[in-house]
Amino acid sequence: MSIKNTTRDYGTIAKWLHWLTAVLFLGAYSTVYFRQWFTEEKTPENWTALQLHLSIGVTLAVIVALRIIWRVMNKKPNMEPGTKIEHLTAHVGHYALYAVMLLMPITGYLGTSVNTEFFFIFDIEKFDNTALYTYLITDGIGITFQEFEKPIDFIHKNILGAWLVWILILGHIFAALYHHFVKKDRTLEKMTKSK
Repeated sequence: MSIKNTTRDYGTIAKWLHWLTAVLFLGAYSTVYFRQWFTEEKTPENWTALQLHLSIGVTLAVIVALRIIWRVMNKKPNMEPGTKIEHLTAHVGHYALYAVMLLMPITGYLGTSVNTEFFFIFDIEKFDNTALYTYLITDGIGITFQEFEKPIDFIHKNILGAWLVWILILGHIFAALYHHFVKKDRTLEKMTKSK
């Protein structure tokens, strides 16, 4: 199997980055829902779930950045035959997914009020403790962290996290299954099969 993409299939690196992103998103959601549903505030379990969520979020940001760099450096496999609207929908869906995959960890980091204990190995300073925060937000816009955090948190939790990510992910899965079972083309196989 090729490391790089070909005109026929995605390469090993693209496949690993794709599936690693999927697993990390599942992990991020699992930890945040575990925290909300099964722990009480200010308990060690609650803190551990939060820190795992934040650590996965930072990891996602790095993986998504690598995915974008790899995608820019590599040609994509040719699209399967389809209508202009199908191809347009596929492009719009992929760009929306990439945008959300970037915005979720960014808004999560910007709006968190605690340091990230990155998988309990080392600390990553929270945004409002950085010089960039002071320059842009305190000195630049002239607002407090509480005023800054509220809209960022709303975007992260209520707009992106609560429904937009799920719509895009489910749409992505539905499209892959539609191509595989209805159109019976190679769209899903390009990301799953090894040669």
